[in-house]
Amino acid sequence: MTDTEGAALLPTATPARTRAVVRELLRPHRGLTFAGFGLLVLATSVGLVTQPLLGYIVDLVTEHRAPGSLTWPVAALAGVAVAQGVLTALGMSLVSRLGETVLARLRELFVERALALPLERVERAGSGDLNARVTRDVSRVADAVRGALPELARSALSIVLTLGALALLDWRFLLAALLAVPVQAHTARWYVRNAVPLYGRERIAAGAQQQQLLDTIGGARTVRAHRLQDGHTEQVTARSRAAVELTMRGVRLVLRFYSRLHIAEYLGLAAVLVTGFLLVRSGSASVGTATAAALYFHSLFGPVNTALVLLDDAQSATAGLARLVGVVDEPATEEAGAGELAAPDPSVTLTGVSHAYVPGRPVLHGVDLEVRPEERVALVGTTGAGKTTLAKLVAGLHSPTAGRVDIGGAGPDVSGRLVGLVTQEVHVFAGPLADDLRLARPDASDEELREALTAVGALGWAEALPEGLDTVVGDGGHRLTADRAQQLALARLLLADRPVVVLDEATAEAGSSGARLLDEAAERALRGRTALVVAHRLSQAAAADRIVVLSDGRVAESGTHAELLAAEGAYAALWHAWSGSRSPAEAGP
Repeated sequence: MTDTEGAALLPTATPARTRAVVRELLRPHRGLTFAGFGLLVLATSVGLVTQPLLGYIVDLVTEHRAPGSLTWPVAALAGVAVAQGVLTALGMSLVSRLGETVLARLRELFVERALALPLERVERAGSGDLNARVTRDVSRVADAVRGALPELARSALSIVLTLGALALLDWRFLLAALLAVPVQAHTARWYVRNAVPLYGRERIAAGAQQQQLLDTIGGARTVRAHRLQDGHTEQVTARSRAAVELTMRGVRLVLRFYSRLHIAEYLGLAAVLVTGFLLVRSGSASVGTATAAALYFHSLFGPVNTALVLLDDAQSATAGLARLVGVVDEPATEEAGAGELAAPDPSVTLTGVSHAYVPGRPVLHGVDLEVRPEERVALVGTTGAGKTTLAKLVAGLHSPTAGRVDIGGAGPDVSGRLVGLVTQEVHVFAGPLADDLRLARPDASDEELREALTAVGALGWAEALPEGLDTVVGDGGHRLTADRAQQLALARLLLADRPVVVLDEATAEAGSSGARLLDEAAERALRGRTALVVAHRLSQAAAADRIVVLSDGRVAESGTHAELLAAEGAYAALWHAWSGSRSPAEAGP
């Protein structure tokens, strides 16, 4: 599926597939399902005794019976109300527990699969599409599970059992009541036919709106620098107007839906009252029986309207559910089993690698590169040369458009298990510092955490935090500076213990005072590993075993620092321009 601008949105599941996933989620909870709906059936059945009791009271009054004869019917009505209330509460609680349990499992599957999606798949769809599914779609489904599902189940049971009770009074009452069904069925069919595609388009419009907002806010500095505010404001306005227009179309659809339901109610009630009048006049039914029939049909107003009105929530939730299931069914990046990684070969080989984010606009062109075990190779080049793209291909975040990336001679399927990646943008997860470190190795002991922090020169400030390694960091906690966040990322890299490491400008965020400390920390983290380093400062490149210069997505030069300086090519020009603008201490060797 694509939007108007050609973005390859994440898929939406078919109705059949959505129903199949719901059945799979419900299967482990059969006992809870039967118990919850069984109690609702019992509660509804008990409640249906109310109308005959009221009809019986009418008969007692019309026959001028003694006041004492009303005692037991009134007491029975009170007992019915109590029993129905208790049974309904128990049944609704079990159905709600069932819904929340299934929803929790669906959320787990969604998050698990979303995190395993190939990065290029998410980027093609746009983060707004995934964000809309995580927020709006999950919220709609959750609201339906908590409110619509229990009420819809109770209403459906009430309708079926009430129609059965009408038939027991007299089959002619049932026929009269069924006159409303064609109008209601036509209304429901008309609504579903129009609502399903409308809500689907509304979800897509909401995702496009969120994508535009994310793009505008995320690039706010660039927007202001190039004075693009008016253009971005127009785009946000256009996306918002499209989403609002679809919402208003939904409101108008619901209003027409309600008006048609009222016609069905009046038609059915009139038919039941006329039938009761004729039966009483002919002596086929008592006034009490006719009263009970009218009350039965009147009691259908609530559950029928609730069931049909909840179609609005149900269709909205169904559209959201189909989008969630679409992500759950999306193929994830496969990784090899642990047994295949017992003795990895830490070499990297790129053969004829080309890559394009947009078809027809390649970023890399036929790159051939071999990184030997424990060799450190620095990638150098001007902005846009393809350094970061090449690093992401080696790290397994993208798959090459053409060519092959081999990690350890085993192909791309195991790259995620062999390669550790540290980028310029490091995220500090909210929670204790120790838990943040254990993301790399959940079973790491406190001593191993301290060893990793010591190796990257971070143990001193970590233990100086208010609660040491138990200090909450990230959002809502202790804020870490950019250089400390990078040290934390390098410590996680050591704990993960991957044989191949990719550093994508991992020390670029540090100021001049922290750059040398981070370079030393990176040096210790890379020791004994195969490394590909995207060099932000050419002092990092000079310290590498080999330097590869990229230009326009191709390998322009390759060699040691001394060899490339002697060749007086592209690297030598970059080095002289870079070192000439810095002090000897900043420039390094």
